[in-house]
Amino acid sequence: MNNHTISISVTNEPGVLSRIVDLFSGRGFNIESLTVAPTMDRAFSRVTIVTQGDDSSIEQITKQLNRLIPILKVTDLTIAEAIETEVALIKVHTKDETRAQILNCVASTGAKVVDVTDKIYTIQIVGDTKQVNALMELLRPIGIKEFVRSGKTALSKNVSL
Repeated sequence: MNNHTISISVTNEPGVLSRIVDLFSGRGFNIESLTVAPTMDRAFSRVTIVTQGDDSSIEQITKQLNRLIPILKVTDLTIAEAIETEVALIKVHTKDETRAQILNCVASTGAKVVDVTDKIYTIQIVGDTKQVNALMELLRPIGIKEFVRSGKTALSKNVSL
């Protein structure tokens, strides 16, 4: 079973996301991450779902998604060349002896400190899953207080998709 990133273009109307999620749960698919936002034309939205499955089961769910009326286009970005990214915010406990270490972790991963208090640094990283996970592992021994990530967003490099 491989991770698959599925991009779905839909009309921006109530109930569309619920129908998509119902289709996944009704077929026994787990959604690893889900992001939804309007496109440049606010009449449409883009749904990006990361799920696991073999190629034939992903093909089956893609065909079933294409049958839903508010769905305009479904693309398995896993088989296309795609740019994938996510955002994470991480609150880290700070002490005088760990501040330099935290800043070194931030600098080495391309992250940035977006908020500072005397006890906590809030760090933002934008990158692929490996980059986010790498920063988490660097900061874990220092003491992560809170962590949240957006889920994957993706865009095909291919214009014709």
